[in-house]
Amino acid sequence: ISWKAQNRLHAKYRRLIFGKHKHPNVAIAAVARELMGFIWAVARTMEQPNAK
Repeated sequence: ISWKAQNRLHAKYRRLIFGKHKHPNVAIAAVARELMGFIWAVARTMEQPNAK
């Protein structure tokens, strides 16, 4: 799953930089935002311990 996410994020960065001619800082922020969404989704699907 993580390898697919890495490939997707890399492709998004290249598409923003070379395809849409965005500033590198804008592309980095967009990729970072998507990465945080991926990390959040992984954390949400992890098994939660029973707290009593």
